[in-house]
Amino acid sequence: MTTAIMGVGTIGTIVARNLVRGGERVVLANRDKSKADRLAAELGHLASSAEVGDAIGQSDVIVLALWLDVMKFFIPEFGGKLVGKIVVDPSNPVGPDGKGGIKRTLPADQSSGGIVASLLPRGARFVKAFGTLSAESFASAARRTPERAVLFYATDDAGAGETVARLITAAGFDPVKVGGVEQAIRIEFGGDLSEFGLNGKKLTIAEAEALIGAEVH
Repeated sequence: MTTAIMGVGTIGTIVARNLVRGGERVVLANRDKSKADRLAAELGHLASSAEVGDAIGQSDVIVLALWLDVMKFFIPEFGGKLVGKIVVDPSNPVGPDGKGGIKRTLPADQSSGGIVASLLPRGARFVKAFGTLSAESFASAARRTPERAVLFYATDDAGAGETVARLITAAGFDPVKVGGVEQAIRIEFGGDLSEFGLNGKKLTIAEAEALIGAEVH
């Protein structure tokens, strides 16, 4: 299986590093392809780079490591290529608060996952994942011992969820399904199961089960 990562900013780079470390093959794509080329060379033989359309075409799973506002343009442009693919959305509805921090940019009852899912063409298989933790924690908490940290995910597609759960495991975390797409809001910035909602705590599986009675894979 090959995972394409769209965007090699902070989150895309960390996802790529964690997956390669777990033995997964990745294809990196970026509007400025030279950035994807450099990261692929650094990560070694399991990583390669390609133009955006080619990266999607040769991959089974597509991680949209893009800002929400960028996805609103990206998905209509490349949507036809996403049909039949598992599309992973790690986005969070955040922006600068003008005071050196960040703030939520959507109303309390709206999730970026819901927006992204609604933009995707029929036949794309949506999973919300890889956005529960801050970038710093996503990098530092991978393969934590003695007990791994949990990464939540949400999807209405059981098969796609199982595939992404395997990738979460390869990335160094324990996967926990929080529910369907309507539950994505809980694992985004401002949600009760995001790292910020948990006051920085990285949960174990036992702690996650105690909180939500989650379905654990």
